[in-house]
Parts: sequence; structure tokens; C-alpha cells
Amino acid sequence: MQISEKYNPQETEQKWYNYWLENKYFHSEPNEKPPYTIVIPPPNVTGILHMGHMLNNTIQDVLVRRARMQGFNACWVPGTDHASIATEAKVVAKLKSEGINKSDITREEFLKHAWEWTDKYGGTILEQLKKLGCSCDWDRTRFTMEESLSKQVIKSFVDLYNKGLIYRGYRMVNWDPEAKTNISDEEVIFKEQNGKLYFLKYKIEGTEEFLSVATTRPETIFGDTAVCINPNDERYAHLKGKNVIVPIVNRVIPIIEDEYVDIEFGTGALKITPAHDINDYEIGQKHQLPMIDALDDDGNLNEHGLHYAGKNRFDVRKQIAKELEENDLLLKAEDYVNKVGTSERTGAVIEPKVSVQWFLKMSEIGKPALDVVMDDEVKFYPEKFKNTYKHWMENIRDWNISRQLWWGQQIPAFYYGDGENDFVVAETKEEAVELAKQKTNNDQLTTDNLKQDEDALDTWFSSWLWPMSVFDGLNNPDNKDINYYYPTSDLVTGPDIIFFWVARMIMAGLEYRKEVPFKNVYFTGIVRDKQRRKMSKSLGNSPDPLELMDKYGADGVRVGILLSSAAGNDLLFDEDLMLQGRNFMTKIWSAFRLINMWNHEDKPANATDNQTIEWFENKLNKTIVEIDDQFEKFRISDALHLIYKLIWDDFCGSYLEAIKPNYGEGISKEVYHKTVALFEELMKLVHPFMPFQSEEIWQLISERSIDEALVIAQQKKAEGFNEDIIKNFETASEIISGVRNYRQTKGISPREAAEIYTNASEFANEPVIKKLANVSEIHFGAKTEKPSFTFLVGATEVSIPLSENLDLGEEKIKTEEELKYLKGFLISVDKKLSNEKFVANAKPEVVESERKKQKDAQDKIAILEEKLKSL
Repeated sequence: MQISEKYNPQETEQKWYNYWLENKYFHSEPNEKPPYTIVIPPPNVTGILHMGHMLNNTIQDVLVRRARMQGFNACWVPGTDHASIATEAKVVAKLKSEGINKSDITREEFLKHAWEWTDKYGGTILEQLKKLGCSCDWDRTRFTMEESLSKQVIKSFVDLYNKGLIYRGYRMVNWDPEAKTNISDEEVIFKEQNGKLYFLKYKIEGTEEFLSVATTRPETIFGDTAVCINPNDERYAHLKGKNVIVPIVNRVIPIIEDEYVDIEFGTGALKITPAHDINDYEIGQKHQLPMIDALDDDGNLNEHGLHYAGKNRFDVRKQIAKELEENDLLLKAEDYVNKVGTSERTGAVIEPKVSVQWFLKMSEIGKPALDVVMDDEVKFYPEKFKNTYKHWMENIRDWNISRQLWWGQQIPAFYYGDGENDFVVAETKEEAVELAKQKTNNDQLTTDNLKQDEDALDTWFSSWLWPMSVFDGLNNPDNKDINYYYPTSDLVTGPDIIFFWVARMIMAGLEYRKEVPFKNVYFTGIVRDKQRRKMSKSLGNSPDPLELMDKYGADGVRVGILLSSAAGNDLLFDEDLMLQGRNFMTKIWSAFRLINMWNHEDKPANATDNQTIEWFENKLNKTIVEIDDQFEKFRISDALHLIYKLIWDDFCGSYLEAIKPNYGEGISKEVYHKTVALFEELMKLVHPFMPFQSEEIWQLISERSIDEALVIAQQKKAEGFNEDIIKNFETASEIISGVRNYRQTKGISPREAAEIYTNASEFANEPVIKKLANVSEIHFGAKTEKPSFTFLVGATEVSIPLSENLDLGEEKIKTEEELKYLKGFLISVDKKLSNEKFVANAKPEVVESERKKQKDAQDKIAILEEKLKSL
């Protein structure tokens, strides 16, 4: 068979992916096999593949492909999230570029544009996942805004409202002026910013005296309704019960008292702006202060801002500081660094804003979701994230589920009047009319009398149903798919959405199925650059995964990114890892070509062959046990390292070297077939990590039917192994390395045969040692008087008489230098071990390590002194 010299990923990847798709290897239907299910963390429909996606989806694919090869009916459900804020922002920008403002068109027209945009640009990331080799069941692709899933979202809202868990109320929210919607606390990112702390003069009414008040946001003075002091602050005791005048605004407001004010911070006097600060809002409620909202939805001052009306909040901040100074109302301004809340999606500075929103009570449905994680019914890997989860769940706040957006599921609340409670909640307008008739006793009401709530639901309110909704679990709670695939097996996600998504999916699963939605959650680390910065488009420090795959092959990139991704720990991206992945592909390809180049002959296997095969079969079984253990612990990187070492070191470095026929000879047919069978087992082990190359080699080894493709082949199950056979071969390998080291350090040709003298009575793998180390004779239980190179393997001493081609005088000088160094080293170790304080206080393993160093140095010194005598 003619096999190309180099493996070409570009030629094979698309070919095999198409083959897998054509033969529906990724498609799953309920059957008699045990299910293994993963639902993809749905990427934003607007998204494109980045390094975090690549890591997360490679791990999922490894788990799914391995499950398929372990006899499970593996089902990986793909899909995308409609991403309300991100998608709406893109559609608004597109319309603006066409001269259309969102405010000038109807909701229906806007949604038409949004669907057109989604159909055209959405789902790019799913196509990119195919290039990575992801074995998703593409027939099951879901989208959070598709009809079936939207229907389930609305159904759950109505159900929770009817249970008294959803309510409508005035609350302080985080307003994103760019996206023009409120966002949850979890979507606010606090960033340090350099600003100013302004000390303003609030004149005491009827006097020339003033109160100094510090603020970082002077533009909010238009919403001031009080100044607050601590009742225990003696400095201001004479001001109790008096009023002050708001600078520029000239509004008279009261001085109130509250122990919330920190006497030590700033001036000890706090301006209270209930509509623009969460803490001020709480004080305002407590003291029944009026609320004046001086900002509009765009973050501009409104009519309350007087001559600043219509101007941007940050422009006003600069201008008002100047006006305050000109009117002698600014005492001073100092540089100040404070943490400012910004929107995760748009980066805009958040404005606290009071508005009517919809909320989901979390305390009731949160408790069971905390218990199942604490009791390990849902296991977290790494376990450290249990504490993060526990802290958040014990301090959980009601979930603000409404967003001031059009792209998303519209809240199914229908208003029939202007009163605060003049609404009904129903899945359809027709059902709403019937409810409204009952509520009002007015049979004349029609759908025309109803107006649906303008708000859309938070995106997470659809994705928290994802493990159920993808199987139509709420529309049809007893269908065969939900009964078979749910609960799912494993979830692979990032720790940054543990609250947004993981916690809420657990709540939804327990609420609607009385079951957890998955058994294990594997948290990947965050991909960072060498400076430990999170990779992002804005920093320009994130390579394009597609370019990496073009350069190193999808398999090379998969291996590269997994080699350094220990569970839950951040991954420091280094392109050299991709190179290591590609080199691994080259190593495997070279091994395959080497095996194929050998002629096979009708001759029996020799002793070297038999011992090598026996060793590798045991080594393979042992490694499979270790790999299973690592997967059990979700230590996927460690499992890959085991396979990497088994192929690179054990198979290529030892096995193939040992069975390789001598120049001009062929290999025994029996050994060849055994070698190919072992190589096939290795391809099965590596396939989940390197699906393309392994399938290519598998199909080249032998002509396979559709039912014999590697993607559905079954991996070898763990079997017993003989540890002694493995250890004996490892000892032989150390002896071989020692002999090779002798030749390398003395500049002796590998072709020059060597003799060995040893205190051992036998070597378990004598034929292997003789062949691989090019040893002509082994003298057991014997010493040589000749000048020799001696080394230790455990307690076994191995001596090689020095080649006649060596300069013995130079050898003597080198030996004396080595001896001098070792004696100096031994003195330092002896000194440490004779120090009673060190021995008493150091850890036992540290003391043991020093004793081992002492023994090794003593043994080597004895060998070198013997060598000097012979020289």
C-alpha cells in the first residue's frame, strides 16, 4: 500500500467528517443501550468560534466520542441561544446603517428584520464546530427562539406565575443605556476607573453656613431629595432638623439622620438620590423620601436637569463641575479611583434606575437546588466550585426576568386597564381574554381590549430550561426522548456562568421533572495569554481557532489545547502546544508508515518479539485502567497524557524498536498481525482526542464496511495485567538507556557492540537488552577487572569495559572530577542530616528524600573509586 510521506489534515478532515455525517454516526434515537447525553452550552447565535469555545467543545466531543466507543447510545444536542441583548444590538446597528431607527418601526417589523439577520448570520459558530470535529447530533439542532422552545418558555412563565413565584413590582435595577434594557446583577462587571471626588457646598437654609458633601457623580444632584448625617456625629448635631439648598437646582431638601452613614468616610454627610443609587433607594424607602429620576433611558439628563436637559450624563459631569466652581459651590475636587459597574454585554456604565419589572422568587426554588449539589447528587469538578455555588445560593436575590427588548419571548401578561393589577397572565391572547372576563365580570371584552406587556424575557429564562426543552419536555412531558435522555449525563461549561445557567438549570429541572438535569458538571478553566490576561477580541490577544486549525490541523489543535487544561484551572495558551499536537500526529503517522514498510515472512516470532508483545499487552491493559480512572475524575488532560506517553514512549520508543527486523530481513507474519492489532487498539484510545487522523489510519489499515468505522468501534475494556512483567521491562529499558548513555557520553559508535558485567543473576528481558543496546555478551554474577563504565539500576550494578578506542588518561581526569563533585555534594547532605533541628522539624518526605540522596551519592562514590583503581 502506498502511504504518503506526510499526513495532510486538509485532505482528510472534510472527507471523514462528510463520511460520518452521511452515515449518521452522530445521530441518536432511544434504544436498548444505556444513554449518554450532553446538551451543548448554546453559544450566542451571533457568535463566532473563540478559544474558550474551542476548549469547551473539544472536551465535550472527547466525552461523547469516548461514550460512543464504550457502548453507550451517545447523544450530543447542539444549538444556539438567541442572545437578546447582543442580537438586538446588532440588528439595531444594521437598521441604523440603513437609516432606520428602531423607535420608528413596529415590533413586528423589527422582529422580521431580526429573523432575517439571524437566518443570514446566525449559526456560523455551529458550522465552525464541525471543522473542529464535533460529533453533535445535527438532526437535533435547537434554537432558543424556535417555536417549540418559545412555547415551553411561555408555559413555564404562566405556571410559575400561577404558583405565586413570579410577581411584578417597582425595584431598583441595573440600566444599560446603550442596550436600553435592565440587566441582572450577575451581568454587571465592576471595573476600576480614575475619576474625581467632588466636594459640593450645600447651603443651610436661611444662613450663610454650608454643609460639604462629597460625590463622584455631581450630575445626579438634580435627583437629590435629602442630605443624610449619622445621628451620632457630633459635628453636625446643630443641624438636625434643618434644611439645605441643592446647589444649582436651588431645591430645599431636609437633613435626615441614619446610622447607615459612615462618620469616617468623606465629609460624613451623604447626598440622597433615591432614583440613582441602590443604597440611596433603600434609605429613601425607609424615610419616605420622594424620588426624582433625572435621567432618560439613553443616559441623558431629562427635564429635571434644567439647562442640561438632553445632554449626555458624562458631558454634564464636566460642565456642571465648571458651573459649580464659577458659582463658588465647589469646595474642591480630588483624584479618586472607584469601582464602576459596567454592562457585560455592551461595556456601558450602568445607571441604577427604578422601574416596574417582573421577578421570580428564588428562595423557594433555590433551597432544593442547593441541597442536591451539597449532597453530591450533582457533582462538581473541581469540587472547589461547590463553595462558590453555596455562597451565592445562600445569598440569592429574586431574579429580575424582564428585559426592555423586542428580541426574545414576549412576556405573556395582558393588560385590560390602567390599574396596577389590571392584567392577566396566559399562554395565548385567547386564554387571556377568558381570564380577563372572569376577573372583571365583563363578557364584552375581546382580544382588541388587551395589550400585551412590551418587555421580553431574560435570555437565561429560556436557557434554564435547555436540558428539558431540547427534548420537548414541557410541551410533552412523557415523550420517549425526554424519558430516555433525561437527566443528561455531563455538563461542560465555564465557571463564569455557574449562577446564570448552572444553578438555574438545576432549579428548573427539580421544579419540572423532580430530577436534577445532569449528574456531573465539569468546569473548564479560562483561556488566558502568557501574561495571564483573559483572551478577548478587544485586547487582540486571541488567535483565530480556524487559522490555528489550518496551520496545525484540527487534531493537532485539539491535542494542543487539552495537554494543558487541567479541570477548573485557567489555561495559559501557548502556540507551542499546538506544535506539540502536530508533532504527535507526525509521530503516529511515521509509526504507521514504518509498520507498513516491513516485509512479513513465514517465520516464528523470536524471544525478543514474544517478550516485547507480552510486555506491551500488559502495559496497554494497565494504561486503560489508569485512563478509566482519570475519566472518572474528569481529569481529561491527564488521560490524554497517559495515551500520549503510551504511544510516543512505549509503542514508538520501545515496542517498535524492539520488534523492528534487522536490516534486509522481514518481520514474522505473526508479529506483524499482532502489532497491527495493538496499533488498532491505540487508534481506538486516541480517537476521541484525534478523530480525523485516527479514522484515516484505521481505514487505511484495512478495508472497512460502514459498520466497521472507527467512530463507532468499541474500545478495549480494562483487563487484568501483570505488574512484574511491566516492571521487568522497565528495568530492561533503564539498562538499555544506561548502555546508550555510555556510548553517547564517550563518543562511541552505536554499531560497536558492548559486553556487560553485572551482580544480577539474570535479566528477565535479556534478548531485548541484547538487541536494543547492541550487547554481545552479558556476564551474570561477575565483576570485571578492566577499566569500565558502571551505573546502577536500582540495586543492580552494570559495568561495561571501556572501549579500546578511549583515552584512559582523559577518562581518569574526568572520573576524579566527578568523584570530587560527588564527595562535596555528600558533605552538604551529611551536614543537613546531622542537624537534629532539621530532622525534627522537616516533613518526613523531605527527610526521606535527603536520605535517598545520601545513599545514591555513597553508592556512586563507591563505583567511581573502584573505577579509578582499575584505571
